[in-house]
Amino acid sequence: MAEYDLNRRKFIKSAGIASVAAATLGMPFIRASASDNRFQGKTLRLLTWSDDTGLAALRNIAATFEAKTGAKVIADRTGSTSEMVAKLKAGGDRPQYDIITLAGVGAEGLASADLLEKPDLNRIPNLKDVPLQYQTGANGHGIGYLLWCNSLVYSTRTVPSAPQSYAALWDADLAPNIFLPPPNWTEAMDLIIIAAKLAGGDEYNVEPGFRKLAELKDRVITLGENPNQIAELFRTGSLDMGGLYAPAFFPKQIRDPAYGLGASFGMEEGFYTDLMLSVMPRNRPGDTDLAYAFIDHSLDPVVQGKMAEDIFNGPVNAKAIISAEARKSPFILTPEQISEKAIMHDNAFLATVHDQWIRRYTEIFSS
Repeated sequence: MAEYDLNRRKFIKSAGIASVAAATLGMPFIRASASDNRFQGKTLRLLTWSDDTGLAALRNIAATFEAKTGAKVIADRTGSTSEMVAKLKAGGDRPQYDIITLAGVGAEGLASADLLEKPDLNRIPNLKDVPLQYQTGANGHGIGYLLWCNSLVYSTRTVPSAPQSYAALWDADLAPNIFLPPPNWTEAMDLIIIAAKLAGGDEYNVEPGFRKLAELKDRVITLGENPNQIAELFRTGSLDMGGLYAPAFFPKQIRDPAYGLGASFGMEEGFYTDLMLSVMPRNRPGDTDLAYAFIDHSLDPVVQGKMAEDIFNGPVNAKAIISAEARKSPFILTPEQISEKAIMHDNAFLATVHDQWIRRYTEIFSS
């Protein structure tokens, strides 16, 4: 499972260090409240992604934290969880970051290398409103702060309405031209399980799933390594449907009618999610109370709602505030939808079958 997210985000090339203020010039200044003045002038160093998810975190989490506390957040951004892991490991005992936001597998790797502090959950008040399965990961070393959610993506020009079942992917009349996730993505693992269940099996009996996936072979245009390329294929009318894939990969294009992109989280079988984590390196340059305050702020119900509306990530706080207008969007997930439909990855199980499933999936679509 160490290849997950690392490969999924490999297409992002940009990286750099920026103050949060520079990344959020349009955000109005909010004076720090008296209760938070103890953090005035202090600095928190954050490592996050350089893609839209990372930029959304700067806008909605870091910038509002600066405004609330008077602290300064300096963000180092990079393109993949693997690069984040490499950065921390390369630094050894040298303090580099106070908080890192990354995928669960990266947190597991850092925890196993004894590079993370296990947070004291009593110092994160907003955690009480997060369902237990989303509170922690990496054996308690990470705090869940959002859900990466995957669905079917479809052309609003050629598919008349949002799919209600993953079975739509096998409907050649509805969607003659499709894309699937690359074999080394966790989305491919989930698709194998979905295919198995549609064929009468399950994750422990996947042979029916591989046979069912083989039925798609002649209609697959590409295995979607590059989200920008996928968006362009929809814009030019070359694709009708595909997945599993996250609408969060293309938040700008999905809002642009020129691309004709739709996505559905309403499948009767549910939708798959992966818990993204905030972690605290064992050696940190800044104030520990400030680090805990930042993690707690990331779970604030208003902040959680803004992240969901901005980037189509699922909120982990069950009391996340989603506006009435946003609730009309098929791309913006509410706490109620997550409670009813979300399916969590079983990373421990997938790790035991990962290599075998990749090989089988690759054999189907490369021959």
